[in-house]
Amino acid sequence: MFKKTSSGSLTRLYFHPRPLRTYFLCHSAGRIRKVTTTQPRIVHSKIIGAVLLTRTRSSFQLTPRSITTMPPSDVTDREILPNNLKPVNYDISIYDIELGGAFSYQSTVSIQSNIIRPTKEIVLNTHELTIHSAEVLVDSKTFKSTSTSYDISKQRATLSFRDEVPVSDSALLVIKFQGTINNVMAGFYRSKYKPVVPPAASVPKDGDEHVMFSTQFESCDARRAFPCFDEPNLKATFDFAIELPEDQVALSNMPEKSTKKSKDGFKVVSFDRTPIMSTYLLTWAFGDFEYVEDFTKRKYNGKYLPVRVYTTRGLKSQAQYALDHAPQIIDYFSEIFDIDYPLPKSDLLAVHEFSHGAMEGWGLVTYRTTAVLFDEKTSDARFKNRIAYVVAHELAHQWFGDLVTMDWWSELWLNEGFATWVGWLATDHIHPDWNVWSQFVAEGMQTAFSLDALRSSHPIEVPVRDGLDVDQVFDAISYLKGSSTIRMLAIHLGQETFLKGVSNYLKAHAYGNATTNDLWSALSEASGQDVNALIDPWVRKIGFPVVTVAEEPGQIGIKQSRYLSMGDLKAEEDTTTWWVPLGLEGKVGTEGAVSIGFTKKEDTIKGIDESFYKINKDNAGFYRTKYPPARLAKLGSQIYLLSTMDKIGLIGDAGALALSGQATTPGLLAFVEGFQSETDYLVWSQILSSLNTVKSVFSENGAVSEALKRFTLKLITPAVEKIGFEAKSSDDFLTTQLRSLLIINAGLNGHEKTISEAKSRFELYISGKDRSAVHSNLRGAIFGIAMRLGDATEYYALKNEWQTTPSVDGKEIALRAMGRIRNLKLLPDYLEFLFKDVALQDRHTGGMALAANPETRAEFWKYIQANFDKIYATLSKNMVVLDRFLKISLQKFSSKESEQEIARFFEGKDNRGYDRTLGVIKDTILSRAAYEERDGEVILEWLKANGYA
Repeated sequence: MFKKTSSGSLTRLYFHPRPLRTYFLCHSAGRIRKVTTTQPRIVHSKIIGAVLLTRTRSSFQLTPRSITTMPPSDVTDREILPNNLKPVNYDISIYDIELGGAFSYQSTVSIQSNIIRPTKEIVLNTHELTIHSAEVLVDSKTFKSTSTSYDISKQRATLSFRDEVPVSDSALLVIKFQGTINNVMAGFYRSKYKPVVPPAASVPKDGDEHVMFSTQFESCDARRAFPCFDEPNLKATFDFAIELPEDQVALSNMPEKSTKKSKDGFKVVSFDRTPIMSTYLLTWAFGDFEYVEDFTKRKYNGKYLPVRVYTTRGLKSQAQYALDHAPQIIDYFSEIFDIDYPLPKSDLLAVHEFSHGAMEGWGLVTYRTTAVLFDEKTSDARFKNRIAYVVAHELAHQWFGDLVTMDWWSELWLNEGFATWVGWLATDHIHPDWNVWSQFVAEGMQTAFSLDALRSSHPIEVPVRDGLDVDQVFDAISYLKGSSTIRMLAIHLGQETFLKGVSNYLKAHAYGNATTNDLWSALSEASGQDVNALIDPWVRKIGFPVVTVAEEPGQIGIKQSRYLSMGDLKAEEDTTTWWVPLGLEGKVGTEGAVSIGFTKKEDTIKGIDESFYKINKDNAGFYRTKYPPARLAKLGSQIYLLSTMDKIGLIGDAGALALSGQATTPGLLAFVEGFQSETDYLVWSQILSSLNTVKSVFSENGAVSEALKRFTLKLITPAVEKIGFEAKSSDDFLTTQLRSLLIINAGLNGHEKTISEAKSRFELYISGKDRSAVHSNLRGAIFGIAMRLGDATEYYALKNEWQTTPSVDGKEIALRAMGRIRNLKLLPDYLEFLFKDVALQDRHTGGMALAANPETRAEFWKYIQANFDKIYATLSKNMVVLDRFLKISLQKFSSKESEQEIARFFEGKDNRGYDRTLGVIKDTILSRAAYEERDGEVILEWLKANGYA
């Protein structure tokens, strides 16, 4: 039993003397959590926000975590609803949709509820809804709401009643309301598209384009579609019905239950009741849809599971690639989690306008078109990789996020970090030839490192006040550092053991909510290790370490300290001691990598083979390594001993340490000079990424910039001349990517043969003389070279390409290339085009191109300042879109003056919803500025000494 004080704090917890395995913890917020143990104990605590369950070799230990991991402020500072009512089931009916004009709809939601305390007020979430009436039915008595008040800033409505509504475990709250199907990619919204075949007669138009309808509720936008208790731990079941034209198709999480004729030309489609789940996972859509279908190889409840990919009419052939993957992935996850996929069907839907990449609605996953559609004739092959991974990521959520959901948004990483890791795991399972873990090291880890190297970074698990806060932590920390941490732990524990712990976690918390500590407890039990002790600082603390190596005869000294890209670490910022899995190759008397847990600030490792050693085998650990310059140079001559992941990691580390001033840029340049004969796409990707960072920082230093071009050109010339423009029948997936990468970098750095060939092919393509002159995989490279070295003719040709391309990825490729303009007279047209014609979801793509372009960067910032009110009014309707646009558009400056100018501009403004991003922009620019000031002369000196300047 437990005893609770009047304030809700737990003062004492008793266990029954029998060897029970379960106890219940009461939070100050009034919620109950189940925790498992093997031994009865008594726990005293003034306030317990969570408990940690760890396992030693012989017993379990229960440890209060109220101060170190979940301070009371993490709970009390949340903007959460009063806990006088808990929803049990929502019955939602949508009807009288205005198919055009304002796109309004009428709706009734009936919420079966438990009323926990007598109340005269019910507070729930609404946003941009108009409530017509509300009443509560308790037993045979009806309590009608006398008024409704709205708190717009908190996105809440308060229903007031004259008489007190009594406690009940079977109350029914019935609300009639009106909503709007908006066009901002949040809530219940409409997407514009141009049909490729004649659409159904009833499909409405929005301007010149037709529309489809779908939902996007994560994180807190279910409240835009219906009044609800919109918090992840207020789970309920859902019944859903919608009235729509007879010639259109409706979809939702569950299979269709019934279809009934409605008013003339309309029908009402009802769906089966969902399992218990969070509001943000509810999904519905309707439109002129068609589908392709396949079935799993495994049986679920005695039947093969139907898997469908839906598109608007005329596009279903492009859904086949995703369909080839989805059933395999469902079977794979069912096997490794040891839990069958829990729903009777799995649908995937391509949505024409989408703020994110995809959304994991349970049983109905929605995707941006480029994340799910692929045309073998016209699509760039690189999108195969994206589709395979994104489909796997979202289907992973069907277990990790949907079946078991984080308790609060502060633990978003539990959903996203895990789905990222296991998404790549599934992609690797299906495509072992893609070497996706090397891709993750080159792209995922390096991106996470870049953000986490800033003071303005945040812990993986971060306090979140409300929906506007959580939107800003859908970032590289939650996804990519979270995934890197999980990968590091999985490699340490062993994948089989790790997945056993994950399976136990999912089974223990199925259809409920869980915390980070719940996952660590399950992994501790499965592995027999104190996982929390290993991994807690990685999750709760900002940053990551750099391991500095000092050599002595036959041994090395190692030291860990926090890495900051500014390079100005203060003692008070370096208090964390991480568990660092060294993965050491080259220990005398051993073969392969030896696992050594480094858990001190400094240590010495003896028995080192001085002819070759390397730390962090395959970059399994999320940390940088700093070798003595002579050792790095030697490793550069021992490339044949290094794995692809080792090469990528060493190059990434050398670039990062040059940025922070802990090593030199000449050291990076000398190291990568040894890679001229490299043939691996992913290694080249990291080399060119690191070099392009240096070039970007020094883009306004003419002498350094030109010399770096000559350096890059000499480095890649043998490789680009060997691979050529023509695809070969023997090319594998990675070779096709390497060709595109080398061609665009050769062209942009002045390789004359490449430039001449690209221009020739571009002319044949845009003139219509030979559309096959530009292979679909080379559009980005050839378009980019043509625009960078061209002018108005190329610009308007690409604009026409954007307007006419039939390819699902064509608009994105053309838009990026157009942003490479050098003639500033074209910039006003591009900006008008970007903010008028380009879909809201893609405006950041144009911003990215203009920010990366040294010729347009400053003028683009002037435009943002002059037009900020208009930009804000448009993009802030979906704060995710505005936040992403600002981050991408403003972080490529490399001077303190630019940072100060940006800071002054935003000073005094209401920056809620992108305030974290402003901190990221500031720190990124200051890091680049410090680098530019520090290394300009030394880089130029080295480039001159080596004949590049």
